[in-house]
Amino acid sequence: MRIFAENRNIIRLMTKQEIIDSFDPNAPAVADGGLFGLPFTAEHADIIIIPVPWEVTVSFGSGTGEGPDAIKTASGQVDLYHQDFPELWKRGIFLDSCPAELVELGKRAKDFAGDIIAALEEGEIIEENAVLSDRLSKVNHACDEMNRWVKERAAYWKGQGKLVGLIGGDHSVPLGYLQLQGDLYRDFGILHIDAHMDLREAYEGFTYSHASIFYNAMERIPGAKLVQVGIRDFCEQEHRYAKERPARISVFTDRSVRNRLFKGENWDAISRDIIDRLPQKVHISLDIDGLNPSLCPNTGTPVPGGLEYEELIYLLNTLKASGREIIGFDMCEVSASDNGWDENVGARLLFHLCGVLAG
Repeated sequence: MRIFAENRNIIRLMTKQEIIDSFDPNAPAVADGGLFGLPFTAEHADIIIIPVPWEVTVSFGSGTGEGPDAIKTASGQVDLYHQDFPELWKRGIFLDSCPAELVELGKRAKDFAGDIIAALEEGEIIEENAVLSDRLSKVNHACDEMNRWVKERAAYWKGQGKLVGLIGGDHSVPLGYLQLQGDLYRDFGILHIDAHMDLREAYEGFTYSHASIFYNAMERIPGAKLVQVGIRDFCEQEHRYAKERPARISVFTDRSVRNRLFKGENWDAISRDIIDRLPQKVHISLDIDGLNPSLCPNTGTPVPGGLEYEELIYLLNTLKASGREIIGFDMCEVSASDNGWDENVGARLLFHLCGVLAG
């Protein structure tokens, strides 16, 4: 286990190879170091991680807004020798920053959204209340601003030749990145790991709800195909929406997958079946609640069941081995926890996703 040391000389004005040669990956990570304790600047890193500490429309538990910072802190505990991608750390991983104004905008919008959700729970009709209608409009506008920033920021880094990942925040945050992928690639697939379909239309009146991310993606990105895994909680409208679009949406519910396993199929065969539904270019969208909730007990909307850690790793490795091009990823819904468990799991998954992206 790597632990934080007190200090380290800051590396400046060095080539990437000089940084690699001078860095000891076996040493403790330093408290003021970069993501995973790595010393790379954005210029020298091949992989850029965009943090989006945003949880405006959460409708149950909260804490995902602190997820990116918590993952960064926990990342110092991750050993840098990766079993599947031993040279990964040398590629360089850099954690970007989110503008303070956007963070504050999200906090204000979350307060407004909380008022709206509370009113809905009391049976109030939002359209009949001028104050709440105005607040709903402001929430939707704030989320639109966030989507715009995410798309522009991802486009900037891709324009610099970087490989780009994103960490949230709630699962509404990758829409701008997915729209950018749609602009860049006429035909791409989304491997979506989640407990929920997230195919609701404007859930609770919020156009950009975390429960509407893939409804929005399907409606706004004509070339995207969606393959969902781990699904075990959805409404009739979502089920119908997916069933009506078999050419674009494939759903592997957790129960259907478990039934296949119980009848003797193995996870390798099922993983290959999942991946066969994807085109050549793939974006990975991981909601941490796609995992068994023992691995993410503090996530916003945990559901019994889900993938085990190594099942997810095997699926991602099989995707990589298939020869498909991983064009980006997002990981959302990791909550800060009192004992550091959720962010520990999140940090390790983030490192593996970087390996799948760049390894």
